[in-house]
Amino acid sequence: MQNVKGTYDYFGKEQALRSQLQATLREKFALYDFDETVTTELTDLGFLTSKYAGGDEIVKEMYQLTDRRKRRLGLRYDLTIPFAKVMALNPGIELPVKRYEIGKVFRDGPVKRGRLREFLQCDADVVGVKGPEAEAELMQLAVDVFRTLGIGIQLKWNNRRFLGEILETVHISAEEALSVMLMLDKLAKIGEAGVREELLQKNLAEDAIAAIEELLALKEPTLEKLMDKYGLWNSRGALEVQAVHEILCKIGLGQACVFDPFLSRGLSFYTGTVYEIFDASGGYASSLGGGGRYDAIIGQLIGREETEYSAVGLSFGVESMMALLGERSAEAAEAPVVLIPIGVTAAELLQTAAELRASGIRVKLDTSGRKLKNILASVSSGGARYALLAGETEWKSGKLRLKDLEERIEREVSVDEAIYWIEKQLGLPYDQRSSRLP
Repeated sequence: MQNVKGTYDYFGKEQALRSQLQATLREKFALYDFDETVTTELTDLGFLTSKYAGGDEIVKEMYQLTDRRKRRLGLRYDLTIPFAKVMALNPGIELPVKRYEIGKVFRDGPVKRGRLREFLQCDADVVGVKGPEAEAELMQLAVDVFRTLGIGIQLKWNNRRFLGEILETVHISAEEALSVMLMLDKLAKIGEAGVREELLQKNLAEDAIAAIEELLALKEPTLEKLMDKYGLWNSRGALEVQAVHEILCKIGLGQACVFDPFLSRGLSFYTGTVYEIFDASGGYASSLGGGGRYDAIIGQLIGREETEYSAVGLSFGVESMMALLGERSAEAAEAPVVLIPIGVTAAELLQTAAELRASGIRVKLDTSGRKLKNILASVSSGGARYALLAGETEWKSGKLRLKDLEERIEREVSVDEAIYWIEKQLGLPYDQRSSRLP
């Protein structure tokens, strides 16, 4: 028996690390005033494959199934489209909305490092804010999260509308623009020669190919240089780029967030700013997250395409982040106290554990039946600070034996005294201690 390829079970130290990462993300979301949502994993297939959803590439990787009533369903492949569905089904919801979601998604695609078939995704979205402050705040959130995790990143960003305007000036039609953008997006992976080869296979006009090659050949294609070269100083896309750039510089993110005129990201629904996060050291090739503005989807799903629901999203690549964090030495959160029975009943042992846990102390029960010497050696090597011995004689007098394995001190104490000493040694401020001692 084995797991389906691209799916994993998590337990022990690995799961503890995953929980720590999620806790960090949740703390940051709360700090930035995002509320949690939970969307359905099982969704109508017609909705997931609609022209307003993820595009042909995503549809190919979608898990599709049929229920007993022959209804065609699909497992969600991301968290953006299900959230758009929530907004579409609740048109009276008060705007702006700032939400986040951490949940599993499913894709039947190739399996490699950081890319699985069943994996955890984490999204943050802002709906109802038209200005550039929405995407700037999400980029600020991303930088904050990775700084807290101790992961050096480079956040690359661009504007799809601006890139489309550049392509329009070199006579790339609107029908061809998306595929050309996706080719340019591969520049970092396949290089200029690879992009040129794909352009030739596209059967574009020779002058269009020459113009794109000229674009690729630009040295340090800064925003100012591009606007000047293509006469786009007052275009809508250029103004959007300038607005985001100005905010990023003012909030001190000009170095961490780098403008990349060739970035477009793969999904077809982005309408403006897009961004993607990479390991700054270059040692990890896969993306650590990304997102962008998608103003059109919600109105289209509601059936009122003329209604624009301004929306911006950010997706953290949890599995890629875990792959990076997993390379470090990470210890699971060990219980600070191990409770060892020596002649007491199971009910008496659990009664003592309950009192300790009611005071917020994490307790592990050792019911292995091994020799006490072996248990203590295991407890010490496992990282626990204290061992509480519940012996029959001490129990009858309302006492336990508390062994401090770090300081090698042993004392006979009541449960209340044990709670007091443990909280004191764990460094809790006096007003936070739950001890019942005066």
